[in-house]
Amino acid sequence: MTRSVASWGASARTALPRRHPAARRGRVALVLGLLACVAPVAGARAEPGIRILDLPFKVRALRGSRSEAAVSVATSGLLPITVGTAGAKAAAQGGGQQTGDEESAPIAVVWGDDGGAVLALAEGGVTVRPIGRDAVEGLTAAETPRGALPGSRRALSGPLSAYLTGRTRAPDGGAAAAVLTIRERQPMAVSTDPKPVPVATVTVPAGGEAVFAPLRPRLLRLGDRPALLAATLSGADAGGLVLIDRPAGDPGAAWAVAARTPAQPGPPLKIAGIADFSGSGATQAATVSAKGRLQLWTLRPDAIEPAGEAAGYAAGDGDSDLAVTVPAGGSPELVLPVAGRPEIAFVAAKGGLRERARVPLPAPAETGIVVLGEGAAARLLVGLADGRVAVVAPDGGKP
Repeated sequence: MTRSVASWGASARTALPRRHPAARRGRVALVLGLLACVAPVAGARAEPGIRILDLPFKVRALRGSRSEAAVSVATSGLLPITVGTAGAKAAAQGGGQQTGDEESAPIAVVWGDDGGAVLALAEGGVTVRPIGRDAVEGLTAAETPRGALPGSRRALSGPLSAYLTGRTRAPDGGAAAAVLTIRERQPMAVSTDPKPVPVATVTVPAGGEAVFAPLRPRLLRLGDRPALLAATLSGADAGGLVLIDRPAGDPGAAWAVAARTPAQPGPPLKIAGIADFSGSGATQAATVSAKGRLQLWTLRPDAIEPAGEAAGYAAGDGDSDLAVTVPAGGSPELVLPVAGRPEIAFVAAKGGLRERARVPLPAPAETGIVVLGEGAAARLLVGLADGRVAVVAPDGGKP
């Protein structure tokens, strides 16, 4: 005769011997211990996914979304780019952003001696659209304005642009710039007659014996107004940063150096990114020196204050980009090449500089690291030393 589950359970409880309370407590402690071990794993991020893009040329330049090359492609009609084109056009025209925030487009651009390509996100993956050699030559020429330091790149933000001019020699004999040129389009009355847009142009020297390093300046917002951050060289083996600003409350005030870091060994200081890395509410800049030292700086209207440092990273080749990514629900992180190893590191600064993770690569990261997208959907593009480009999905998924 079949017994019910309830009756079986009742008889089982009467048939089984009672456990000693200490034994029961031991079992409970064991279960809680196992749950404590499993809980972090359940909340951990997925393993990063990696793939190599199939490109028919060796890449020697990689430009991210905050580059003139990317904005130019997204707004030129060169390709039928449908992902975020309207947003890119608005950014390029100064809409949807405040002056001082650099313009951006939802694409990246790569090129080499035998061609180029536009990279974009679509359905969770990175797509490749080839562009011809003529387009590549136009992009490289547009990056360097007339009169700028050869091979240098300008920063753009609405009516503002800034670039290095006055070719000179650094104390070690390398290329450098004597001044930073700032151009600002002026408002003009609406008229049916075609008139040139008035532009105010000023030049700012680095000050003292310093000159500007051949690295792209950065436009940013400091408080409620735009400012510029640039790398300098002073002495055969010393360099630093200067903050260029206009005094608040005086619309006619001139641009000038408002703060600088003390000269330190190991130039130049490449600006890796600008964000509130530590979560303090202050604007911060991260730099990586030629000797692999990562430094965090808090930017004030009249001071550049050190906020932490760590060793073991690489600056990449020349003026190549380094990435800042923002994990879903997290604080901004730096993505940097690891010195002497084919790896990239995710470095957070909240509570002090620390590495969250490292990702091994098939070759060292050299020609740049850029990010497409945000949060869990973000994808990193890493220019490798052998001319290839790796796509990294930091939180797993389709790279």
